[in-house]
Amino acid sequence: MATTSSTTQVLVFTVSLLLVAFQAVHADYYRPRPPVTPSPYIPRPRFPLPSPSPKPVYRPPTTPVLPAGSTARLFLDPHNALRSRLGLSPLVWDGRLANYATWWANQRRFDCSLSHSTGPYGENLFWGSGSSWAPGFAVQSWIVEGSSYNYNTNSCDGSGMCGHYTQMVWRDTKRLGCASKVCENGAGVFITCNYDPPGNYVGEKPY
Repeated sequence: MATTSSTTQVLVFTVSLLLVAFQAVHADYYRPRPPVTPSPYIPRPRFPLPSPSPKPVYRPPTTPVLPAGSTARLFLDPHNALRSRLGLSPLVWDGRLANYATWWANQRRFDCSLSHSTGPYGENLFWGSGSSWAPGFAVQSWIVEGSSYNYNTNSCDGSGMCGHYTQMVWRDTKRLGCASKVCENGAGVFITCNYDPPGNYVGEKPY
């Protein structure tokens, strides 16, 4: 009997450790707001300086048209549908962020580990076993976290997660870039989205 009891205790302890590790690896990603550095004082000239000649022609930046059904649209459209319901401005696809996301997905191709890149951008991660996870499913898994988000307390209710959702609806975020990678040796699919400017600043509401 003593041996059976000891074995049970070891099993319970091992399962508890695994649950703690699982929760830690799936933790949301938050960051402290960096301190505001005052701009240096630059005295203005007493008289206005003459404008350069000829006057430069302003050309507004163009946003590339993303074809329907493209990978970029599969990531972008559900983000913007969610933001539209909340009256927030839509995100635009950014090639620089997509390249960054691709770089990080390639770093995780051997282990599919849900490790954050801790770079200058906001970041949502997804992992699924197998090899057939579509971008839209990953995004929807983040959207459903909205049911756990309590706006009044700016926190997740109960044991639910909501940090992926709050990053998606962060008011100041303008640009999005994502990537998906099937990992080596059947480790699953790693999906990452990056956001600029980042969100999820500690103590601040998303909108």
